[in-house]
Amino acid sequence: METWQDLSALVKERLEAVSSSERGVFAAGVAERLMSWHEALPEDEQADFTLSLRPLLNSVWEGALGDSTAFTAINRGVADYMLSEYCHNEGQDGPDGADESAAAATLHAAHAYLFGCTDFAVWVSDRGVEAVDQHLEYLAEQEEEDLPDLDEALIAELQRQLRDLDLIAERSKELRHAKFGLPIDTSIRLRVELRTPLSSRD
Repeated sequence: METWQDLSALVKERLEAVSSSERGVFAAGVAERLMSWHEALPEDEQADFTLSLRPLLNSVWEGALGDSTAFTAINRGVADYMLSEYCHNEGQDGPDGADESAAAATLHAAHAYLFGCTDFAVWVSDRGVEAVDQHLEYLAEQEEEDLPDLDEALIAELQRQLRDLDLIAERSKELRHAKFGLPIDTSIRLRVELRTPLSSRD
């Protein structure tokens, strides 16, 4: 039986093999699931900085699915972060908002779109795995009963990521040049065929 570490290595291998456009869509999908989970938390547990990144994530989706005009908004969103107090070298002494899983995944997804590097998409994958671990810790603190096994939960997350990559691969030809713009009708169709299922938390 494959371990979650085996599956994590397989996700990385798959990400290295696909186009930068496919990596961008994958990163947006994982970041979306983390953002949706964060937005569903009780209001007093939500982080303002994480919520402030929702417009950036929406722009990443638009760009990844063929709207080249989103580049400016994504570039500006990353620049705003770089110039903010949340981008610092103060370690634990500085604001930690950007280290929250959904926030970090969104920022990595934006970088994956802008620069196309494999590492950013891999880091988004890692954040998805880390978020599962953190969520189980949260449930344990709430004294929830019948918690799922950690390894099984991590395996389920990585299997989900592999299914996401399979779905994206089916549209690889259309996505290959998405960063430079796709016809509007194609972008609209891809929102239905990709954004909707990739955003599902099931």
